Amino acid sequence: MILTAFVLLLVLLAIALPVAATLGIMGLALDALYSNLPLSRALAEVGWTSSNGFVLLSVPLFVMLGEVLLRSGLADKMYDSMTAWLGWLPGGLMHSNVGASALFAATCGSSAATAATIATVALPQAKKYNYSPSLFSGSLAAGGTLGILIPPSGNMIIYGIITNTSIPKLYLAGVLPGILLALLFMLVILVACVVRPALGGSIPAASWAERLKSLLDLLPPLIIFATVIGSIYSGLATATESAALGLVAAFILVALKGRLTLRLVELVLESSMRTTAMIIMIIVAAFFLNFVIGGIGIVQQINNFVTGLAIGKYELLCVIVVFYLILGCFMETLSIMVVTLPIVAPVMFKAGFDPVWFGIIVIILIEAALITPPVGLNLYVIQGVRKEGSINEVIAGSAPFVIAMMLLIILLTIFPQIALYLVGASGAL
Repeated sequence: MILTAFVLLLVLLAIALPVAATLGIMGLALDALYSNLPLSRALAEVGWTSSNGFVLLSVPLFVMLGEVLLRSGLADKMYDSMTAWLGWLPGGLMHSNVGASALFAATCGSSAATAATIATVALPQAKKYNYSPSLFSGSLAAGGTLGILIPPSGNMIIYGIITNTSIPKLYLAGVLPGILLALLFMLVILVACVVRPALGGSIPAASWAERLKSLLDLLPPLIIFATVIGSIYSGLATATESAALGLVAAFILVALKGRLTLRLVELVLESSMRTTAMIIMIIVAAFFLNFVIGGIGIVQQINNFVTGLAIGKYELLCVIVVFYLILGCFMETLSIMVVTLPIVAPVMFKAGFDPVWFGIIVIILIEAALITPPVGLNLYVIQGVRKEGSINEVIAGSAPFVIAMMLLIILLTIFPQIALYLVGASGAL
């Protein structure tokens, strides 16, 4: 059954069916082949129960928040400020790419929105100052992945829903690893440009007066971050309500900048509805598939296989890391989470891993999937913004940053308090 399911998945993906359709067809096919009961009759009920949760309402709100920031141009000045502060380092603007991505990630919770927004601002500068197209594009693709690790994060919400883990705890747990990963990305750039100076261009140095003045341009994203995260931990709002507050704050800031137009609202609503519909369809189809594979016994087979390996918890972790790295080459990230977590998470929790800590590990592995070919979404986002050269340049430039992600997983395994310290210190629910 497992082999049949895997082959069917590869075939459906190979013929370029939409992800939601692929998952739904798999569920119907496995039901017809292996089930003694008509599990497909439960599709309507599964669809309703998987999509009517209050917490899930935050997903379209965060999607809309990201669209507002993407289309309003608030990122331009933020990027210039990061350039003033970080541009003097070896690698120059590539450090600005990572820093601006980290800051933007703290406002929208979307990897694709983060990558697209910062790339739109940064790529014209790469030509102007003679940067390596490959490493520069890779820094943008990798920086964009921070959108789902630094809170708020839509993927953390999905993880929390599937595993019944506290979303406020997940948000807190992502702060320090997110900052550390951004620093590791900058270390990769620093080492690469010290070893091969030709990879980095040169930009005019900013004066201290210019740097201090540019701090004002960092206020909009910080205000949104404080609104979203502060409202949760002050007890004023739930994770879902905080997304609505963040969206309101974003619209107010755009209005104060004089950029709130009817056309912008129209574009934001249209794009948000398309993206939300895609996400909900994937969630419904994946939950139906999970229902079927549980009903026909695949989940139990996998549990028995893992239990029968007779390996320690850290060897099990290595197996899971390799599993996600391989799967990330062939599946879209949201699909990976909703398909695998109902199977993998109980096994990992039973082995003694903290659900919050494991959530951060999963998010980092999902980040790696965003920049690993052939399906890595951020690779195509950056290439789409570039509109020139080969996507192979983006792939090659992103590869060193996957190493940084694996290093972070090693650090989190040795020092789990990197993720859990703020959770314990705050007493978050």
